Amino acid sequence: GGKDRRSGLILTIPLCLEQTSMDELSVTLDYLLSIPSEKCKARGFTVIVDGRKSQWNVVKTVVLMLQNVVPAEVSLVCVVKPDEFWDKKVTHFCFWKEKDRLGFEVILVSANKLTRYIEPCQLTEDFGGTLTYDHMDWLNKRLVFEKFTKESTSLLDELALINNGSDKGTQQEKERSIDLNFLPSVDPEMVLQTGHELLSELQQRRFNGSDGGVTWSPMDDELLAQPQVMKLLDSLREQYTRYQEVCRQRSKRTQLEEIQQKVMQVVNWLEGPGSEQLRTQWGIGDSIRASQALQQKHEEIESQHSEWFAVYVELNQQIAALLNAGDEEDLVELKALQQQLSDVCYRQASQLEFRQNLLQAALEFHSVAQDLSQQLDGLLGMLCVDVAPADGASIQQTLKLLEEKLKSVDVGLQGLREKGQSLLDQISNQASWAYGKDVTIENKENVDHIQGVMEDMQLRKQRCEDMVDVRRLKMLQMVQLFKCEEDAAQAVEWLSELLDALLKTHIRLGDDAQETRVLLEKHRKFVDVAQSTYDYGRQLLQATVVLCQSLRCTSRSSGDTLPRLNRVWKQFTITSEERVHRLETAIAFHSSAEKILQECPEQPEAFNEMEQFDEIEAVGKSLLDRLTVPVVYPDGSEQYFGTPSDMASAAEHIREKMKLVSLKRQQLRQPEATTPES
Repeated sequence: GGKDRRSGLILTIPLCLEQTSMDELSVTLDYLLSIPSEKCKARGFTVIVDGRKSQWNVVKTVVLMLQNVVPAEVSLVCVVKPDEFWDKKVTHFCFWKEKDRLGFEVILVSANKLTRYIEPCQLTEDFGGTLTYDHMDWLNKRLVFEKFTKESTSLLDELALINNGSDKGTQQEKERSIDLNFLPSVDPEMVLQTGHELLSELQQRRFNGSDGGVTWSPMDDELLAQPQVMKLLDSLREQYTRYQEVCRQRSKRTQLEEIQQKVMQVVNWLEGPGSEQLRTQWGIGDSIRASQALQQKHEEIESQHSEWFAVYVELNQQIAALLNAGDEEDLVELKALQQQLSDVCYRQASQLEFRQNLLQAALEFHSVAQDLSQQLDGLLGMLCVDVAPADGASIQQTLKLLEEKLKSVDVGLQGLREKGQSLLDQISNQASWAYGKDVTIENKENVDHIQGVMEDMQLRKQRCEDMVDVRRLKMLQMVQLFKCEEDAAQAVEWLSELLDALLKTHIRLGDDAQETRVLLEKHRKFVDVAQSTYDYGRQLLQATVVLCQSLRCTSRSSGDTLPRLNRVWKQFTITSEERVHRLETAIAFHSSAEKILQECPEQPEAFNEMEQFDEIEAVGKSLLDRLTVPVVYPDGSEQYFGTPSDMASAAEHIREKMKLVSLKRQQLRQPEATTPES
């Protein structure tokens, strides 16, 4: 990078202790001398041969070699010698005497005196100068420049060949797909990036100062490299822009061809195998399992269609992107492809959706039909089982359950009719385009099946309704039967309660004849109530017999309630008769006693016959004896009226009245006793 005082370039040849290859040195010098321009070469070179670390014969060989390599360009050769080593040998060969033969001047100089011939600012630090120089940096930049020059030149030739071939080729050749031979050997982007980085580095070094603040003067080769790099970059950008346009056109054409091919693949499959799959699927199944199997098969068909629909979506996006690009020459073709693809896909999607809705409606119809069939089976099973309830409440519960089941069947049948009609409407709306053929025959089979199911369910429901009517009548009769049996049992209980009340509370015999007559009248009314209760129970039991005959069942009343009713009534009758007998006896006793006790003693003729007193006494004793005797029933059981204390109280009252009668009798006897004495 340094220059001599004539503005010639300085070429430095550092020699080392190792053996120097003259061939390699010659090649290196040829390369270095090829870098400067002819203008620079015309100003000549100053060569510095640094022999401080080499031998004299090597230095001499190098100097002589310069005569063969660059004799015309070299104007001065400065051999930097060691301080004391070469002095004796220099006499054997004087370079200045060989100036005419060599073609340039050779001087021997020590490093510290080199500044006499070259300015210090043009010398590097190795020779005591101030010129900033980094050989590795220069070498790296030179390699980058050489690589860029080589790659860019080759790339320009390739791009020109590609672009010119595209311009001169026929339309048919333009429409071919891009193959590997069409691509450049190197990436244009990478070459352009390398060139820009190199140019930026060269321009930056021109204006940046060194670390010491001294402005660095670029070498001539670097100044020469900048316009070369710029020229190559401009050519590359031009050719690369044309190349990108060629690629874009061919890529667009290739993309259009690929889209056309994919569109035809989608259309051919949907109109071919896809439509054929739907043509073979027309049934709705005759059960839930059959409909589910058809749905599963349809899902497999939908899965296959989904793959092609995904391709359709991708193609539609690609076509939309191309349409947005706005290339008028392709707009008509692209719109035609898009319309064709959309028509086929939407038509096929409509067929799939119609088929899916039809199968779903069929599944719902069969599901409702199955539920209704199970309800009818349950209702029929309930009707076929003989009714053997424990009481009327259970019958009412069973009857309520029966009505609820019948109502549920009505609701289910109504739901089946609605589902069936909806399914029939869908089938009737099915046009021939749905599957690409006439579906009248297949639809007739489906319609017949649906109507057959609804008619069968209607008949089964009607049969169950008839059986429910019969069962309802029978159960109502059973309710009535249980009611009669319950009321009859209640009548027995009432009669038993009347008997118990008769024995425990109807005890008093009255204090006089009037009171006893009142008690007797009340007793007769009490007996009338019991008689009505007994008659009511008998009527209920007769009704149970009639109902049992109608229901063809055995009445429990005939073996249980009726004997109980008769037994209790027999006991009541016997007890009532005993009560009447006692009251009547008490009336006779009280009437006779009161008559005697109320007679005046001045009428002795009324007691002429003493037999009346004897009769009253006999009636009283008979009444007292009867109070101590229990009521004996036909089964041998015995019952007493009241408690012993109650009987004792009644007997005591009779005894007191008997005492009064006896006292009256004695009073009547005293006058008779005094009359004879007088």
